[in-house]
Amino acid sequence: MNRFEEFTTRIVQQIGKKEGPISPVMVNSASFGYGTSESGEGIFEGSIKKPLYARVGNPTSAQLEQVLASMDGGIGAVSASTGMGAIAMATLSLLKSGDEIISVGGLFGGTYSYFSETLTRFGITTKFFDVDELSAIEESINTATKIIFLESVGNPNMRLPDIAKISSIANRYGVALMVDNTTTPLSIAPLSLGADIVVYSTTKIITGNASALGGAVIYRAIAEGEDKFKEDRYRDIHPFIQKMGSMALIAVAKKRALRDFGMSANGFGSYLTMLGLETLPLRMDRIVTTVEAVAKGLHERGLSVNHPCLPHHPHHERYLSQFVSGCGTVLTIDMGSKERAFEFLNRSKLITITANIGDSRTLGLHMASTIYRDFDDETKAFLGITAGLVRISIGLESAEAIINDFINASKI
Repeated sequence: MNRFEEFTTRIVQQIGKKEGPISPVMVNSASFGYGTSESGEGIFEGSIKKPLYARVGNPTSAQLEQVLASMDGGIGAVSASTGMGAIAMATLSLLKSGDEIISVGGLFGGTYSYFSETLTRFGITTKFFDVDELSAIEESINTATKIIFLESVGNPNMRLPDIAKISSIANRYGVALMVDNTTTPLSIAPLSLGADIVVYSTTKIITGNASALGGAVIYRAIAEGEDKFKEDRYRDIHPFIQKMGSMALIAVAKKRALRDFGMSANGFGSYLTMLGLETLPLRMDRIVTTVEAVAKGLHERGLSVNHPCLPHHPHHERYLSQFVSGCGTVLTIDMGSKERAFEFLNRSKLITITANIGDSRTLGLHMASTIYRDFDDETKAFLGITAGLVRISIGLESAEAIINDFINASKI
């Protein structure tokens, strides 16, 4: 049975139309006519819901946002130009100089650099913890803590966070929990586990074919009664809550980040993303099944494979209980050295060597010489980057074909 059957009908029906153009309508205009001055005033004031300017919204992107919000059970979403643009928008809309982030678990190199280098230039600091350091995470929370950030699956260390437990800590102290769910759309539902904000690089498995850069942020509704965002920790956004109510976090993202920093999605990119999104449940079901088969097959043949479906993985039991729909497209292989990793990648007939993940094709990359090349040894060790580590993103090819290709490529 398709693990994602519940989404198959819903997503394709939301994207398609029963009358007029069946394919999503692509609007690529940079600006929009208001008709009258009175209408223009209403659009800027917010009482008239029409496009204002493409930097803060586009009709094609708006449809994509509706589908993504529905997929994750959010009240709304804001699309962005890239996955890093989405992370920047989600964080910068809530942060100011002197604030702190707690980052949990494995971390994509770009996100780590953003937290450890870029944000520090603006007086925002980040504390980094392993996924199982729950006591230390709790003890590190103070009045300056604004965001607890984690990846649903560590990229590329493949460590699995207990999202519900971390959510419990975040809610106990009234801190926003932000989850990068890029590798596990449909597999994991962070908002239902207690998260407040979900971020995606839609460039990856959501689009699935490397045709469009994109990102998105999905927000939960602000509650009518008590809500952590109504507490003093987030007093900067209280005016938005007073005006926008349950939709306040959407307005915060657009007014405090998207409008001024311009990490805006474009209509053509959103159109291509929706074309990919139509088949996401089918591709996810195929790929997460193949990932497990490949990981087990390669492990049985003696390769040093890292994936939580394997019994020796430290989070194997968590995988079985909390990740029943898989944990995305990625596994890693430690070839022992840079030289052996290069030879393996170069000998493979199936791997496309690139920095992307979540494609219809199987992709691979040596981590230490590329994304993490400028990181010091201590940081590499924390993030799980070894000299011979190869990150693999499994595609739509058959498990048997991938296993046979990798075994042949590893015979050096």
